[in-house]
Amino acid sequence: MSKRPIIEPFRIKSVEPIRASTREERQKLIETAGYNLFLVPSDAILIDLLTDSGTSAMSTEQWAAMMRGDESYAGSPSFARFRNSVQSIFGFKHVIPTHQGRAAERILFSVMCKRGDIVPNNTHFDTTRANCEFVGAQAVDLPVPEAKQPSLNHPFKGNMDTARLAELIEREGAKRVPLVMLTVTNNSGGGQPVSMANIRAVKGICKKHGIPLYIDACRFAENAYFIKLREPGYARKTPREIAQELFSYGDGCTMSAKKDGLANIGGFLCTNDDSIAQQEKDLLILTEGFPTYGGLAGRDLEAIAVGLNEALEEDYLQYRIASTAFLGNHISAEGVPIVQPPGGHAIYLDARAFLPHIPTSQFPGVALANELFLEGGIRSVEIGSLMFGEHAQMDLVRLAIPRRVYTQSHIEYVVEVILDVWRRRDTIPGYDLVHQAAFLRHFTARLKPRGIRA
Repeated sequence: MSKRPIIEPFRIKSVEPIRASTREERQKLIETAGYNLFLVPSDAILIDLLTDSGTSAMSTEQWAAMMRGDESYAGSPSFARFRNSVQSIFGFKHVIPTHQGRAAERILFSVMCKRGDIVPNNTHFDTTRANCEFVGAQAVDLPVPEAKQPSLNHPFKGNMDTARLAELIEREGAKRVPLVMLTVTNNSGGGQPVSMANIRAVKGICKKHGIPLYIDACRFAENAYFIKLREPGYARKTPREIAQELFSYGDGCTMSAKKDGLANIGGFLCTNDDSIAQQEKDLLILTEGFPTYGGLAGRDLEAIAVGLNEALEEDYLQYRIASTAFLGNHISAEGVPIVQPPGGHAIYLDARAFLPHIPTSQFPGVALANELFLEGGIRSVEIGSLMFGEHAQMDLVRLAIPRRVYTQSHIEYVVEVILDVWRRRDTIPGYDLVHQAAFLRHFTARLKPRGIRA
């Protein structure tokens, strides 16, 4: 009997119209935006793959839970349900809500780091690096060598290079390393998972030197499912069981619940250290709010409490991983260079290989992302020389797929647009910077195509 196709494990209960614009309209929009897709209005986008953060469709259970959201300033029962849901999966003693992940990062680094410190990670994401460097610490990326080869097919390219981690700590001294971080999945490295064996090995090095290990947990459920699919000994375990083991090796975590929390806003910071937790709560009150709401409405706490559990449902994860792979496999079969194997939340186009005639100084990722918008109204994001500057090891274009939002026909449309751009790739120009900010310049930068006057 033939294997049946994997279908969306949900029915659609509400719809939002989207409108296709003309190429002439898109050309005017991108010029007005300074050729920066962040600055294009979202209602002018046909398929928005800029990010999977906060763009998920919430379930009936989440909407129902929001109705009982309690907006008490202190001691809300919504916080109790939120905390219990987090602790049942993550297991940490202290759960501190924040309005999103970057707020958790800011508080963590402000409390634990000082100028001159070093924070190793498999690969820091943009806000993680910026918050680390803002307090004067040095963010160091230690991906495994396989992570730097986009076309290489390896099951756990998100892993940290443990030999380099041990060498760094021995060379610099443990006192200069206030914490080690692991990002699961490794977003800047192509959405690639981290193996449980690697997490254990990193924990062993940290324990030897008395350094706490923190998990950047944004896409923990997808990482858990990849472990189930790819790592020996985990095939019979549930994603929840795998996630619980994963976090048992950590001393704390940061989380943007806008990803695998299946919520539109929110995040949290966790720790097992009583003293650190008190300092973090004190700082939280200064800028976010009281520790039982942390900048969130009670209804948001309720949505996250439900969403964290839904993200671990195996039917959902099977569909999620398969639908992302569908996009990657179809364009790869036509020769389009992507980060292999396909990630959990996104497909990453290898812009350097896609546009070899554009040097890194002319931002090949920006060029490719803009061309996808001009061709078909698709918004993606550059993860490379513009986003990370001198730290960029690759120039990628991320097509991040919002959870439970787009159907198979939407993804098939994306495939066709990418292939149309691929066929005329030699005609795409590079870009020059016109304006940039000191931090996180990709959000507000303005550019121009080569050969066009500013």
